[in-house]
Amino acid sequence: MKEKTRPADIYMRFLQLAESLRGLPSLPALDPLEERILQMVAFAAKEASRLSVRDMMAYSELGSPATIHNRLKSMRAKGWIMLTDTEDSRRKQVTLTQAALLHFDKLSKCLVQAAKEA
Repeated sequence: MKEKTRPADIYMRFLQLAESLRGLPSLPALDPLEERILQMVAFAAKEASRLSVRDMMAYSELGSPATIHNRLKSMRAKGWIMLTDTEDSRRKQVTLTQAALLHFDKLSKCLVQAAKEA
């Protein structure tokens, strides 16, 4: 008789599968603040809303404008995000790179696999 799987077991399996992605050649790792920024950019993209550098700097929970600017610069150099022009040349929109979207696709596959193995 198969033991019942707890939801936490599925999540732990997902974390294991997601961790295995770290060993694959891909984008450089992000620090926790960069991870949070990446999530915000991804959520904005999912909602089809614009997120500018100025918008990001308004989130005080992310730190000072200088800290946010430095993280955006770092994430751009690592290949996670790109800054694109808007109608106003002084404002740049923050968007995910194709490589970041592929990373989210891989994470999604890990989630589906973890749920199937339950």
